[in-house]
Amino acid sequence: MQLKNKIAEVEAVLFAYGEPIPAPRLAEACGLEEELIPKLIALLNDRYEAGPSALHVLQLENCYQLCTRPAFAEPIKKAIETKRTAPLSNAAMEALTIVAYNQPVTKSFVENVRGIDSSSVINNLVEKDLLEEAGRLDVPGKPIAYRTTSRFLRCFGLRSLEDLPPLPGKDPQTSLMDLDPENAPDPDMPEELLTEV
Repeated sequence: MQLKNKIAEVEAVLFAYGEPIPAPRLAEACGLEEELIPKLIALLNDRYEAGPSALHVLQLENCYQLCTRPAFAEPIKKAIETKRTAPLSNAAMEALTIVAYNQPVTKSFVENVRGIDSSSVINNLVEKDLLEEAGRLDVPGKPIAYRTTSRFLRCFGLRSLEDLPPLPGKDPQTSLMDLDPENAPDPDMPEELLTEV
């Protein structure tokens, strides 16, 4: 029973860590001697093989990472593509608009304008390549500043940021919300923007 618990602990840490974890750190997290880690990883992989399971643990030099098997790459890819084709949520459109018209800006700037925590929204926009890091501000804490990307321009059918429509206060007829991403000039651009965030 103790061995099963330790294998489960190793599995839990590998899952939660999400990237290659050095053997010493894995051993310390699980309260184990480092030399036991390869044995427990082997037992965990044996369990996955017997399952059968879509998972296995890779050894990368002196690190370990929980991964899916290559045989499952296609359904994973389809699931990720489906996620990417979901339309922008209102929260994502708000954050994108704030950055587009005020860039480069920090997360805290976006949060001050929106009046709500926007970390996950900004992170998802970065992950989908509509926003990117534009360096760090030279102020205490050196926060990351964000700007829009060339993909943002393609998705909204813009040649440059100068083509952004006037803000609603200046011209109530148009805003970033009115741009139709299906009119992007790149014919190979997929009909998608971003996952809902």
